Amino acid sequence: MYDTILVPTDGSDHAERAVEHGAVLAEAFDATLQLLTVVDIEAAAGPFSAGGVDEAYIEDRTADEREALAERADSLSVPVETAVETGQPAEGILDYVDDEGVDLVVMGTHGRSGLRRYLTGSVAERVVRLSPVPVLTVRATEASAVDDGYSDILVPTDGSERSDAAVAHAVALASAFGGRIHAVSVVNVGDIATGPEVGIPAEFLEELETAAGDATEAIAETAQAADVDAVTEVSTGRPKHELLEYVEQNDIDLVCMGTHGRTGLDRVLLGSTAEALLRQAAVPVLTVSEHPGDD
Repeated sequence: MYDTILVPTDGSDHAERAVEHGAVLAEAFDATLQLLTVVDIEAAAGPFSAGGVDEAYIEDRTADEREALAERADSLSVPVETAVETGQPAEGILDYVDDEGVDLVVMGTHGRSGLRRYLTGSVAERVVRLSPVPVLTVRATEASAVDDGYSDILVPTDGSERSDAAVAHAVALASAFGGRIHAVSVVNVGDIATGPEVGIPAEFLEELETAAGDATEAIAETAQAADVDAVTEVSTGRPKHELLEYVEQNDIDLVCMGTHGRTGLDRVLLGSTAEALLRQAAVPVLTVSEHPGDD
């Protein structure tokens, strides 16, 4: 599933947690771990460098980063390659993914700050939205400690191709770590009713719940065909709230979900449920594009 795993790092706690996950995944899949730092020279030089920075500054800064990456690589027990690039971080990461044949990106995010919830600046956000390969985002929280891997993996589904895109990755991860799949579908009553839930025709709600049940059972059957244990659940409510609650109540270690891909408005919007899980879930979130590599 993964031969080359890339971890962009800036030395922060969130990035360090991503390195830990990347190392565990590299060991499980016998993959090469690549540590990358993209130095934003303009940002590093500060606001009073309108005339640019000289070559000596760039060489010193990149040399420091190479030394830091080399030290981190030496502390890991898996094959590691390191690289330092200069430029805009998001574009540098995406270019590296394309140039080096990366199969999976693992990167840290800040998560919440004050009253706003957001991905780590525009970098992780842009990589998640535009990456042609799956991206695992992780915050340095108590719940995100990697330990021995992923015992319980949540796969949200609405029965669409978008949600199905993540199933193969979830099953591969569960198989590698002896984990269990949780296939969960939430019937979004907010989209089908303008008033209280009791106003929804019972027959219509039953049809939606049946379709949701079929979607979760399909995932369970795929998992069981790979000798992976699976459980299913269908509920009604607001998907982002129900799924975040499910994560907490069921000791989920990883969320694995599909996204729209890279075309049209999807370059800007991932959807409210995906955004909420990426920004608010305390556990790592793996996003898989429905149409990887499309422009």
